[in-house]
Formats: sequence, C-alpha cells, structure tokens
Amino acid sequence: MSLNEKLTYFFKNEEIQKKWYLVDAEGKTLGRLASRIAHILRGKHKPEFTPNADLGDFVIVVNAEKVKLTGKRAEQKQYFHYTGYPGGATFESFKELIKTKPEKVIIHAVKGMIPHNRLGRKIIQKLKVYSGPNHPHSAQKPEKLNI
Repeated sequence: MSLNEKLTYFFKNEEIQKKWYLVDAEGKTLGRLASRIAHILRGKHKPEFTPNADLGDFVIVVNAEKVKLTGKRAEQKQYFHYTGYPGGATFESFKELIKTKPEKVIIHAVKGMIPHNRLGRKIIQKLKVYSGPNHPHSAQKPEKLNI
C-alpha cells in the first residue's frame, strides 16, 4: 500500500452537487424539526461530509406559523435580545413571536444547532423560511422531505 491510499480525501465546494429540499412545518415539533434541518444544511447526511467545508443542501421551510412546542413550552419559552445599551434587554415570548414573525422562531432554533463561526454564517444562508404555504423557489425544483 502506498502513502496516497491511506490519506483521507477532503471534498471541495465545487465538487458537490447541492440539492433543494422542501419541508412542511405544519404540526411538527420545533426542536426535532430544527435538528433535522441543521443536519441537512450542514451536509452530514452525505458520505462526502467534510467538517470544514459547506457541502450541505438548501432547505425551504413552509408553514412556519404552524410549528408547535410540547408541554407548557408555548407559554413559558422566552427569546432574549440585548441591544448593548443600559436597559436594552428585551424579552419576547414564543406566543408573541409566532404571531408576528414565525420565520424567526425556526431560524433561531436552527442557528443554535450549527457552528457559531464563519462557516455557520455561510450555512444559515441556505435556509429559506416562509410563514405560509407558498415560496418563490419553485424554479429550483425542491424535493419534498418528510420529517
């Protein structure tokens, strides 16, 4: 066996075909949905997975307003934001946020499950979330993904 046969090959972005997946969030539990989406965005479902490269696929999420939480979490979950100024801490409950900006709930959940660095910021751009059943990505011919 030569030295070249023992080396692990790392794939590059140009060598991978990116697919588009469509996920319907209606009636799905937020955490389970977000972990599966993060898995696909990162590319861990592919045999070519490389930890330091963005080889994942695109994900379109529709019906974000119909996602659910289990137990009493819908009443108890709080989203925290700090502006950087004294007294600039703001809290928003899940119930308020799902009415006003339902896309933000799914993006926030998925963002916490991907790397918190340059690679993670690049990966999260491949997530497209829409509150209703319509999306403008029909030209990409997304595959329906059952979660």
